[in-house]
Amino acid sequence: MPTWVSYPDEETIQMLRNKVGKYFSVYDMKYEDGIFLFHVDLPKENQIIEQKFNFLRMDLQKINFIPLLRYHNGEYIIFVAYKKKVRGRPLWINILLLVLTIITTTLSGSLLFVSGNTMQMLNEMLIPAKILNGFIFFSLPLLSILGIHEMGHYFAAKKHGVAASLPYFIPIPPNPVLPLGTMGALISMREPIPDRKSLLDIGIAGPLAGFIVAIPVLIIGLHLSSVIPVSSVPKGTPQLGQSLLFSILSNIMIHVPRGYTIELHPTAFAGWVGLLVTAINLLPAGQLDGGHVARAVLKERHRYASFGAIALLASLSFLGGGSWLFMLLIIIFFIGPQHPPALNELMPLDKKRKMLAIAAIIIFILSFTPRPIY
Repeated sequence: MPTWVSYPDEETIQMLRNKVGKYFSVYDMKYEDGIFLFHVDLPKENQIIEQKFNFLRMDLQKINFIPLLRYHNGEYIIFVAYKKKVRGRPLWINILLLVLTIITTTLSGSLLFVSGNTMQMLNEMLIPAKILNGFIFFSLPLLSILGIHEMGHYFAAKKHGVAASLPYFIPIPPNPVLPLGTMGALISMREPIPDRKSLLDIGIAGPLAGFIVAIPVLIIGLHLSSVIPVSSVPKGTPQLGQSLLFSILSNIMIHVPRGYTIELHPTAFAGWVGLLVTAINLLPAGQLDGGHVARAVLKERHRYASFGAIALLASLSFLGGGSWLFMLLIIIFFIGPQHPPALNELMPLDKKRKMLAIAAIIIFILSFTPRPIY
């Protein structure tokens, strides 16, 4: 394996030219600012181009180089750059975070089964029966939604030959104000996405998998829920907004007489959270899951969808009491509106991927809540 230096030696130049020339017809080569530029002629069939580029990507990956296929000034150019291999973190970190999140979500679930002032709730949540209920009826369904969401991304990445970590769960201390016990989960992508098809598949896999699990969780939770008089609800109690799907299912399953309201069972609350997480991830902004889908479909025009999502959250935060303000700040200051392109962004999406993109829009519409808490 060659050692990378600020200016490549002849051995490195020849090796890279041979590897690119193995798959594409190279008629010119340049070297600028640490990047190799191979001017190539492409086959006529998109499928052949896609296959050859993936073979080249995997070939270069072995020696820590990555290719990018672009159309520039009337020519097809394969840019080749050095990229140091990203080492994954040890598996025990994933396991530790999962165990901690099981504990915090179980205790948060236990809190949902108690009432009274803050001190009474904190004392009662440690009763063994409450802890068992918290695990079975809240932690297990919630972590199933979040975990299967992230495993959807993981297996889609593996399918397309992209290195990815197992899920990292994010625990937070149980508290009566935000009785969740977690801020969700994520996986780490250790390599660039090869093409638009891979980008869309990886982006939609998580929300689709989580959404499929959230539906039966919500149905079971609504079956366990009850109706109570509105007069029995303490004044100032926060109310949960209803997404379109939540509204449809609750109207089908629960008859609410005039003057009554639904008291959600903790499992129904887990399903509600699952739909909210799905909607958040499908926002077409930055490198959220919806941002992956938008970049795959719209290419460089994805930024319009990203700015549209930011404008939507800003409007809802201003008009609806600030429920979406936290997510808006995260997008602006941490995620950002931009999304990097795939290595090969030239190949068009097939009909299957276009249908998946439409499915992403439908799932977002069904899951989105204009006012999550009010």
